[in-house]
Amino acid sequence: MADEVEVRRTLSEPAARQLANATKTRAQWSGITPRWLVSFLPWVPVEAGIYRLNRVKDTEGEGDVECSPSRERDTDLPETFVDYDAHPREYFLNAVTTILDVQSRVTDLYNQPYDQIQEQLRLLIEKVKEKQESELINNPEYGLIPNAAPSQVISTRNGAPTPDDLDDLIARVWKEPAFFLANPLAIAAFGRECTRRGVPPPTVNLFGTPFLTWRGLPLVPSDKLGFTEGKTKILLLRTGERKQGVVGLFQPGVPGEVAPSLSVRFMGINRKAIASYLISLYCSSAILTPDALGVLENVEVDRYHVYA
Repeated sequence: MADEVEVRRTLSEPAARQLANATKTRAQWSGITPRWLVSFLPWVPVEAGIYRLNRVKDTEGEGDVECSPSRERDTDLPETFVDYDAHPREYFLNAVTTILDVQSRVTDLYNQPYDQIQEQLRLLIEKVKEKQESELINNPEYGLIPNAAPSQVISTRNGAPTPDDLDDLIARVWKEPAFFLANPLAIAAFGRECTRRGVPPPTVNLFGTPFLTWRGLPLVPSDKLGFTEGKTKILLLRTGERKQGVVGLFQPGVPGEVAPSLSVRFMGINRKAIASYLISLYCSSAILTPDALGVLENVEVDRYHVYA
């Protein structure tokens, strides 16, 4: 006799779910990073989007400053003056810009539980800020890597970043260095080299986050330091105007400002019922003196070690 089919006498879970409200998340984007460079850099406000970097002309070191003459002689004191560069460099704020288009029918009908315009703006602002950090590092006009002084660029000894290599970088930026900046893979490669030598780098908590350090300087990660032929770079920065270091530039009070130097402006609705919003972020950076930035190049990140 065939087995009898069991008759269900309760409501099934799949059917019950049709009447249940799902708890929804905001839209998640894996491209969002901490953007630590923006947090670690001091930011200087500018007027009219222009920052003029005045420098002193190169002199003969201490040759124009002498000790007082012997008290036994009445000789003339040395005379000198400090000359300025007559053609200082000017930095202009760069605009990272995009336009958001939203169909008004979408915002009218599908605006709960999340405001569609606010969600679209939030995600696009994140993308603009990611681009900002990339430009601070790679922009040909003001980015850190393209504007590093050739005398401040050194190469790894054997490819993998070692404690010796980072010590050489510190020797280039020895006047109150602030932090290293490197791709997360480069930081991991440095950690392996430290472990191999029995000198694991200590950690420090900054902004509520642990960072590896070397010689007391944090190694700050950024995926905007890319790879060329499988090799990347590690930077070391001194920061701040007072220390003649690296500074970020922004202009406060721009029209439609929602954050410092970040503007969101409504551009209107066209005949297709599409609303447009202009998102603009104005920024730049300046290396005040050449020795404020050092670059370690030819950094390989694919070397591993086998331990007995």
